[in-house]
Amino acid sequence: MTPIVVPRAAEAHLDWIGLTEALMAGHRLPRAEIADLFLYRSKDTLLDRAAWVDGLGSAVKVANVFPRNPAAGLPLVNGVVNLFDDATGTLEALVDFHLVTKWKTAGDSLLSARLLARAGSRNFLIVGAGTVGRSMIEAYRAAFPEARFTVWNRSAAGAQAMAAEVPGLTVADDLATAVRAADVIATCTMATTPLIRGEWLRPGQHLDLIGAYRPDMREVDDAAIARARVFVDSRATTLHHIGEIKAPIAAGVLAEADIGGDFYDIAAGAWERRSDTEITIAKNGGGAHLDLMTSRYILDRWRAATGG
Repeated sequence: MTPIVVPRAAEAHLDWIGLTEALMAGHRLPRAEIADLFLYRSKDTLLDRAAWVDGLGSAVKVANVFPRNPAAGLPLVNGVVNLFDDATGTLEALVDFHLVTKWKTAGDSLLSARLLARAGSRNFLIVGAGTVGRSMIEAYRAAFPEARFTVWNRSAAGAQAMAAEVPGLTVADDLATAVRAADVIATCTMATTPLIRGEWLRPGQHLDLIGAYRPDMREVDDAAIARARVFVDSRATTLHHIGEIKAPIAAGVLAEADIGGDFYDIAAGAWERRSDTEITIAKNGGGAHLDLMTSRYILDRWRAATGG
């Protein structure tokens, strides 16, 4: 059977709420088996992330990162998601890498916000004016139609450029002031040292931490972690691999038992805000199982739209 090639044009047939529902459904299936492989050559990286979920199938996301490419007008990251049939193991589809990554990353944090942000949250702060920040505005608007957005960026020019593209987006000059005014905060940066301090937080806020993905990266400090109830999308991909969680555990600020839950605990009711004054943090660590669930959702919608 010839595999279906799902192009980036499939995005026209996707919706954010539908994706979060698909993610929850995927986490009601047997727990995923996941494995990662990383190869390095000078400044270049080849990554291979695989997952298998009984009842959903298997996926292998292959990508390379070539930091010198942008200077030559080429993409920094190139890749594809291979999606395999659960019953036969045959290759069902080749799904556009950038499409999967965008929807998986933003959909992951949107699911957290749907479950943990206070009802009626309206003031949303995006920290970081890059591609992920733009995706988060798009995703949040699907679940919070009355949301008002502010962006803060290390480079004021970057924030201004984003505001010129996104209608109604306000630029914040001072991060501390913007944090204090927000109901929901999404951090989408490449920071290696914390940007957000716990002393700036106020009762009732929700934070989606997205940017830090290595052991040496942090976006919030230990004081913020200590003040909040902390959730993760996947214990397997965050607790011992990502600085945002690994470092506070090593410092004794956070214990593994303090984690409110990962997405496999949603069905048991663990992902619930206890009060309107509680501060909640959800760390987006990703994982190949989330790529699998997102790819399956994209393929299903593409088939429904095209009759394929």
